[in-house]
Amino acid sequence: MATEANESTQNTLVVRKPCFGLPTGCPQCLTAYIFLKFSQVPFNLDYHPNYPDSDQIPYFEAGDCVAYNNEKEGIIEGLKRDVGDLDSGISSLPDWIATKVLLTTWLADALEYELWMGCSGSPAYKIYYSDLPWPVGKVLYWKKALWVKQKHGITKDNAEKKEEEIYRRANSAYDALSTLLGEQNYLFENRPSSLDAIFLAHALVVLQALPESSILRANFLERIILVRYVQQCNTKIVEASALPSNYPDFHAEPSSSSSASKGRSTSGSKPKTKPKRKPQTKEEKTFRRRAKYFVVAQLVAVILFLSVRSGFGDYADLDLDDVGYDFDE
Repeated sequence: MATEANESTQNTLVVRKPCFGLPTGCPQCLTAYIFLKFSQVPFNLDYHPNYPDSDQIPYFEAGDCVAYNNEKEGIIEGLKRDVGDLDSGISSLPDWIATKVLLTTWLADALEYELWMGCSGSPAYKIYYSDLPWPVGKVLYWKKALWVKQKHGITKDNAEKKEEEIYRRANSAYDALSTLLGEQNYLFENRPSSLDAIFLAHALVVLQALPESSILRANFLERIILVRYVQQCNTKIVEASALPSNYPDFHAEPSSSSSASKGRSTSGSKPKTKPKRKPQTKEEKTFRRRAKYFVVAQLVAVILFLSVRSGFGDYADLDLDDVGYDFDE
């Protein structure tokens, strides 16, 4: 009945913008996109440029009905209700709940940490805030990064220990998923499910959005079974035209790309020497220092404005060191 209704209904999935060669760079949006592709339901893809930090995105419009990501059940449960349940008959299997917990806790936490903390935050900024004016985008990014730190209980004293714990859990989850997959094409009963949508979205963002220096990406590429899984699923989900020219070669050894890049960086011609900078005059140093104070004053003004408007006090914990300016230069 749901399939018949969908054929006569205009379906639209609203997501964050495409980037990194993916239909959308947002992991939650990409999960919803893949779920609909697995369901073989026709739908239009629309992009929401405003309110990039809204927890309503992604949302799915089916006629007059809308399923938002921030609903109690979440976007996937809304899609099950509106377009059909991919998990029918397999969600009661013994390993289902344990696998779902691995995907939605350990792996979700690891990807969140890598996007916001592990890679200097550049992937997260590009996905969520790069279309906003620079000061506003940076303030919203710092607010979210601070929230991620608080969520994981990360402080200056325990940062290294927390990082090791996050990566250890992610490795355990990758090992468990490799064992579960074996020679199958999908996680359960050799057919796509909502858990495949969650995991494939995770894997594509790890491989496409994270740099080669990413620990999580390197750990993923060490699991040949998971690499094969992504390769065969991706050809059915993401159009080849959407993939960038530097898409990883899944048939190569996991460390080949990183080792090759290291080899290029250490061989060949000698690096060019940087031209010497002219010594700055006292007036130039004073001007640069005043300019930096002016920029920081503008950022503080924006922070205060957003704090009053939104009613949050999280910025009280934000150090000016995070701004990235050295006033002694």
